[in-house]
Amino acid sequence: MAYLLHIETATRVCSVALSENDRLIALRENDTEAYSHSSLLTVYMEAVMKEAGISAGSLDAVAVSMGPGSYTGLRIGVSAAKGLCYGLDLPLIAVDTLEAMTYYCREQVSKHPAILPVEAKEIIYCPMIDARRMEVYTCLFDSGLGRIRDIEAVIVDADSFSDLPTNKTMLFFGDGAEKCKNIISRTPSFFLDGITTSASGLTAPVYKKFLQKDFVDTAYFEPFYLKDFVAGKPKVKGL
Repeated sequence: MAYLLHIETATRVCSVALSENDRLIALRENDTEAYSHSSLLTVYMEAVMKEAGISAGSLDAVAVSMGPGSYTGLRIGVSAAKGLCYGLDLPLIAVDTLEAMTYYCREQVSKHPAILPVEAKEIIYCPMIDARRMEVYTCLFDSGLGRIRDIEAVIVDADSFSDLPTNKTMLFFGDGAEKCKNIISRTPSFFLDGITTSASGLTAPVYKKFLQKDFVDTAYFEPFYLKDFVAGKPKVKGL
């Protein structure tokens, strides 16, 4: 039996989960525009352990969503994960954010198959993280969650994904998918609302990595930003 703590801060969602092996046993998350990660994260970590009735010393590993996503959000999540691993001498597990989203999406589809149109027999999963304007961070997975296109930043237009086989339904989801609904013309396609980043999506891929001892080097691990951070110009007081 392994107790695994999961941290997800790659987007505006601040989410922490605790699992026993691959079974979710506690979850705390907040989805607002406020980006309150720095104030909520430690509170949520304490809350999920208290709910499960365990102490930090009972943890077997810490997992973190590694990006792509918000530069600041990723820094906060990874820093917290590293701090726990150093303090408790625990291994660190990293899962790419889009993969975790897709695990979560497939789980929801499995539980509620009626949410998909009846013609959606074979699916191409397309998670999307908003990267501002008409750009998204995305990649593609087949029905078995095998990766069929690597992570990239895509500026979405009417022809996006038109090169993919039309005998499979494209399933778009994530906080970047909403703005693409009226842009992408590729058919057949379906946009699934309500699926975003969540620490609960980390439980299955993290447990798999835990069993394989697929850990990252805590000292040298850095989030996957995909693009370089560009700071905005500071505002001039009075303007």
